Amino acid sequence: MTQRTALYDLHVAAGAKLVDFAGWDMPVQYSSLIEEHEAVRNAAGMFDVSHMTAVDIRGPQTIAYLQRLLANDVARLEPGKAMYSCMLAEDGGVIDDLITYYMADDWFRTVVNAGTTDKDLVWMQQQAAGFDVSIEARRELCILAVQGPQARQKVADQLESELAQTVMALKVFSAVDLGEAFVGRTGYTGEDGFEIVLPADAAKRLWQQLLEAGVAPCGLGARDTLRLEAGMNLYGQDMDESKHPLESGLGWTVAWEPAERDFIGRAALEAQRGASANKMVGLLLEGRGVLRAHQKVMTPHGDGEVTSGTFSPTMRRSIGLARVPAQTGDTVEIDIRGKAVAARVVKYPFVRNGKVLVT
Repeated sequence: MTQRTALYDLHVAAGAKLVDFAGWDMPVQYSSLIEEHEAVRNAAGMFDVSHMTAVDIRGPQTIAYLQRLLANDVARLEPGKAMYSCMLAEDGGVIDDLITYYMADDWFRTVVNAGTTDKDLVWMQQQAAGFDVSIEARRELCILAVQGPQARQKVADQLESELAQTVMALKVFSAVDLGEAFVGRTGYTGEDGFEIVLPADAAKRLWQQLLEAGVAPCGLGARDTLRLEAGMNLYGQDMDESKHPLESGLGWTVAWEPAERDFIGRAALEAQRGASANKMVGLLLEGRGVLRAHQKVMTPHGDGEVTSGTFSPTMRRSIGLARVPAQTGDTVEIDIRGKAVAARVVKYPFVRNGKVLVT
């Protein structure tokens, strides 16, 4: 049986088309994918992402624990700042990718993906042995993502003036705990905005207030096209436990210094450092068709695979991410229904903050 978020009835009332995503009944779209995508790029849209789970790590050894658990180094942060990182297995495979917020020396909050929540929690508890920390999954809390060039102001308009000033002053990849609401200036769309963690009743009220303020409700369909335009990986497609960060375009999330920090998976990654057989690239399809996950990428150096592909509503052409041999040059061919279609290898992201970066 699928699970439902606290906002499920609001999605039904809004006419959402619901699908099973990672065991949850989630809205894939309300009006149309294109309209929702463009609302986020041009104004403001909101997503119910309460199928993801906020996890609180507390205790006097929280920083030391997270320095061991994550490939990125939380010691680089200051209180109120956030960091994107991978959580790796000993062989370097990606167990999950997540954002971690440093709220105090003895309190960090991280948000894990819906499809990996249970295995993540088991792994995190196992790795906590020997550390004076507690790990609490805050399953009772909802998460709303409000994204777009008008998103921050739309949220601030729903708050009392002092709180509004506080959230508007938040810098990118920062967070503040307002008591009932936890607000992070983070997102998964390539646009500005907030991700807000709050109790169910408060989440319902805020959703209704934002709806009345003209913020478009958006589903997972637009979330996927937005994140792909922004060049952001999707767990389970662009990386998983069988792939390491260096072949997934995530080498920038690995903190090699200080050299004595022995994070989980470090030894395996060290062996691949500078010698990975594969790399992640962006693709622009030059011929007719649409790039889709699992299509074969043909190069003179061997075959690769499209990991994510779609028609870009902003660029009006097909784009994708692909894992290909490290020697791959500027052009490849894609096997689309048995036909070889030319594609150009490009540096992603494709679109950020409403601007097309690839032509």
